Amino acid sequence: MTPSQTPVAAAASSTRSPWTDFWRYFSSNKGAVAGLVIVLLVTAMALLAPWIAPHAPNATDSSVFLKPPAWQAGGSLTHLLGTDAIGRDILSRLMHGARLSLMIGVVVVLLSMVSGVLLGLLAGYFKGMLEASIMRLMDILLTLPSLLLAIVIVAILGPGMLNAMLAVAVVMLPHYVRITRAAVISEASRDYVTAARMGGAGHIRLMVLEILPNCAAPLIVQASLGISAAILDAAALGFLGLGAQPPAPEWGTMLADAREFVLRAWWVVTFPGLMILVTVLAFNLLGDGLRDALDPKLKR
Repeated sequence: MTPSQTPVAAAASSTRSPWTDFWRYFSSNKGAVAGLVIVLLVTAMALLAPWIAPHAPNATDSSVFLKPPAWQAGGSLTHLLGTDAIGRDILSRLMHGARLSLMIGVVVVLLSMVSGVLLGLLAGYFKGMLEASIMRLMDILLTLPSLLLAIVIVAILGPGMLNAMLAVAVVMLPHYVRITRAAVISEASRDYVTAARMGGAGHIRLMVLEILPNCAAPLIVQASLGISAAILDAAALGFLGLGAQPPAPEWGTMLADAREFVLRAWWVVTFPGLMILVTVLAFNLLGDGLRDALDPKLKR
């Protein structure tokens, strides 16, 4: 108890639940709360897209080619954000595109995090030649520009959304390996691990049940930031024609389809770009808030 802390305040602090403590620190970061709200709104839009989208995402209408947004001259409330070059509703495609973009982000993070945690656990726990081999491979991956590496992988595997997700997962893998290895090395020397080892715990139990749960905080933060990076990289691959293929309503693919109309139909480029910007920014703000709330040093 510090000199400025009363006994009542100290008792309340000691009995407060971890979730209450976490939310107190997280909610004090207004940017993180705003990011969380935007992420929840985008997620709700993605889940409810089949029911709230005013049109089918790939439905074309030859009578409304490049129709402007409703508030601009020539616009209509039927197509609130306008239409593209073949008469597809921009708002409906953005809503369905949120499903693809969030799915890409979650799947990529799961693939890279599961693989990275496994390799990081092995490297940090066993050390020796195994650690050197894994970490040198990760160093090689980190020396290559991430987008260039993803392009090379997709060029080898062939264009498509699944191959793009695999390529982005490989690009993000080293970050999870390095974070997990550093956390494992730090935790492996602590007293609770020594006590479990003396109690007869085997290697798997020590790694999975004792060490790994205490490495969760930095991994959660990296996963939140990783979703934004995955969405951005997948959109870049889609823009280059290497990711999701037309007519899929993926935001990067929508930007690629709209390149030739940028000067005479600003809405077909602006709205997909804004969705990418807002979603990536929201996940970054959320990740910063999680880092501040989960890091004991930042709390102090």
